[in-house]
Amino acid sequence: MLGAPASYSEFGFVSAGSKSATAAVHGFDGIVCFGGVDWWYHNRGHYDLQMMRELSATMPVLYINSIGMRVPGAGGQKHRFARIARKLRSIARGCVRVRPGMSVYSPFALPAGLGQGIARRALAMQVRRAARSLGISRPLVWIACPPAIEVLPSLQPSALVYQRTDRFEDYPGVARDRIAAYDRMLKARADVTLFCSSLLLDAEGAQCRRALFADHGVDFDHFAAAGDNATPPAALASIPRPRIGYIGNLEPHRVDHALLRQIAIGLPDMHFVIVGPGALDPALSARPNVHRFPQQPYEDVARFMAGCDVLIMPWNDNAWIRACNPVKLKEYLAVGRPVVTTPFEELRRYPGVVRIASDPAAFIAALRDAVRAPVCSHPARNRVRDETWAAKARLVSETLREQAIHFRPASS
Repeated sequence: MLGAPASYSEFGFVSAGSKSATAAVHGFDGIVCFGGVDWWYHNRGHYDLQMMRELSATMPVLYINSIGMRVPGAGGQKHRFARIARKLRSIARGCVRVRPGMSVYSPFALPAGLGQGIARRALAMQVRRAARSLGISRPLVWIACPPAIEVLPSLQPSALVYQRTDRFEDYPGVARDRIAAYDRMLKARADVTLFCSSLLLDAEGAQCRRALFADHGVDFDHFAAAGDNATPPAALASIPRPRIGYIGNLEPHRVDHALLRQIAIGLPDMHFVIVGPGALDPALSARPNVHRFPQQPYEDVARFMAGCDVLIMPWNDNAWIRACNPVKLKEYLAVGRPVVTTPFEELRRYPGVVRIASDPAAFIAALRDAVRAPVCSHPARNRVRDETWAAKARLVSETLREQAIHFRPASS
């Protein structure tokens, strides 16, 4: 197992307690974002993708598809080969302009902790070259994938934003000590650290130079419009009601598959619509009231949510989930369907708009209640109406200006 890096000096910079920790120049001419996901594969609702989309309206953005956190061999041979194939397809695309002001690039990079020496310098060179092609020479570096700290000194950023949206060190298959060390360094080094979780902010805010609670936004108009459309996707038209929907990743560290199986068995009169990547228990998939669909394009996700009568989040109880703040909660609420979920800390900010169930019997009872009760979408929608991605991007931009960090195009 890969251990933690020895010190800040391993990567060529010192802690935030030194005068040299912050770059002398606070004018940046674009953003280089080391994302936590792959633009070509993952759902476009992810925090880093949405924030870069918003910020690219006013400044050039280079989004670097995830350079990876997991150690070689994590996830089994089948999943390892699938990830490698997916990454090679992304690398083959080169640097692609995906919208005005925003380009996406997949450099060649070794897994977390293995990017030593020549490989680390090669990664930095690839990123610098791609950034320069977009006119970015004084980047604000935005890190949503902690191993990117390895090339940070080589990029000579004008400013640094660290996106602490999850307990990265608790993700399955990562070198926990190394990722935790990267996290500590980034919180100490970053001009602004963004938190999505109140629990993480409360526990870690004091470790940061500037901590900001800027949680997920939502494409409110898009999801609300889907909820108001009475026509479901054609794929759902033949499925009887009531339809209970889960739309999202089925990774076992997120979803409690045993709970999902128990509620599907306990509610044979309800039909479960499961949409997203990941494996489902074959015995559960074979049930006549379970309907399995693959991952859908972002544009269609809202329609699948709207085609259901109740939307669920059957989460596990673990450190990752306790510190989560899933974007799908706001999307569910914007669609305007009743929501039933297992408990997690961030729900304290949503009193009265979701049903919370801690065990299978309570979950089944909550689903029956949600199906019987008259549907009123207004309270749920009103809770998230103003929490758009545009509003979140403005909050971050205003905080950067307060820190005397300003966007200055190359011509200025």
